[in-house]
Amino acid sequence: MTLSPPPPPSGPAAGPGPYPGAVSGAPVGPPGFGPPVGPPGFGPPVASTPSPPPGPGVQPPFVSPPTDGARQRRWLALGLAGAAALVCCVGGLFGAGGLLVLGNKMILDEAQGTVTSYLSAVRDKDYAGAYALVCDTERASIDESEFVDMFERGPTLRSFSVGPAVLTEELVVPATLDFADGRSLSLEFLMSQDSSTGAFEVCGQRG
Repeated sequence: MTLSPPPPPSGPAAGPGPYPGAVSGAPVGPPGFGPPVGPPGFGPPVASTPSPPPGPGVQPPFVSPPTDGARQRRWLALGLAGAAALVCCVGGLFGAGGLLVLGNKMILDEAQGTVTSYLSAVRDKDYAGAYALVCDTERASIDESEFVDMFERGPTLRSFSVGPAVLTEELVVPATLDFADGRSLSLEFLMSQDSSTGAFEVCGQRG
């Protein structure tokens, strides 16, 4: 009697797995390929995914700069600027006053110099030069020939001294005249200013 092998079971044939413990129907591949098999926590560690870097609009927090020091410096700068402006204004006032004083002194000195030149010309008998220093108002009342004749017939001027000019309601220059005959005369020369040249002129006398 001959024995024959039993017929194979119906369905896919079960063969040996790729490695011990493999489950039928699982993907076939080399060891380590595919999802780990085993209880949770079993198998190789899984690396954590790093968080994305902050975007361009995100900035780390910072400390605001202190405002007290900046405020103090601002007020200090304003105070210094105000003080400088005040000094400039005061200096400008004093400067203007100095110009006025200087201008007055120049006027007085020029008037005194005109009388000195006038009397010097009379003493030296330069009557034409003296007449040139007389104002137009006086020239209208006496011409040059009469002016020369007046000095020719009068006492001879030997010396003189001119005092500082005085400016009140009018500009006056005092002078003391010494004549050859021994007499002395104190006069005040009235001064005016030429409108075209600005030069001072002798415009009368009193005394």
